[in-house]
Amino acid sequence: METETLSMAQEMDFSLLALFFRASFVVQIVMVMLFAASIWVWAIAFQKFSTYRLSRRRAAQFDAAFWSGEPLDELFDKVAERPRSASERVFVAGMTEWQRSLRDDGALIPGVQQRVDRSMDVAIGREAERLTSGLNFLATTGATAPFIGLFGTVWGIMRSFQEIATSGNTSLAVVAPGIAEALLATGLGLLAAIPAVILYNKLSADADRLVAGYEGFADEFSTLLSRQLD
Repeated sequence: METETLSMAQEMDFSLLALFFRASFVVQIVMVMLFAASIWVWAIAFQKFSTYRLSRRRAAQFDAAFWSGEPLDELFDKVAERPRSASERVFVAGMTEWQRSLRDDGALIPGVQQRVDRSMDVAIGREAERLTSGLNFLATTGATAPFIGLFGTVWGIMRSFQEIATSGNTSLAVVAPGIAEALLATGLGLLAAIPAVILYNKLSADADRLVAGYEGFADEFSTLLSRQLD
């Protein structure tokens, strides 16, 4: 009897696709959700890596132009219509407020320094929001995917016990399929959660460094304008 049970267990297909199609509808939904979340995590990560690399390159190009000695008015005329990088958008926001504060007689409206700083802070806030958009999904996936997988595990084990109660048989051939489905749900939960947490920490740190660079540029630009006012 034991030899026959082992033979039946060995003949079962335990491939991923077989486990998926043999799982209950609830566990299948859990697996599909976790697999889709994992794909979406990597899609966000690749898009962010590309965006951050482009942002760093364009920021370096603008910094070189900004410190080249070219008059700021001329640089503003070049980039005002279509600023390509975040640094350019911060610069345009500050220069736009500066020019708006010029009166017809060439004097400046009082409080221009504070208004320029606020304009650049608003621009930096927009850039920070753009850089971090989508990262909340990584954090949410990293926090919830293990529990979703655990739910599938619990459901699969519960189904195994129901089959045992129905058949009155505790053999490996009866128990193994349900346990395998349950463990697959746990594995998919970890497959989605672990990369999501690692990528979230990495991308958040990269975004913080980019924003810190924009804030540093804004401080330097504000210092230049302060000298002009003095």
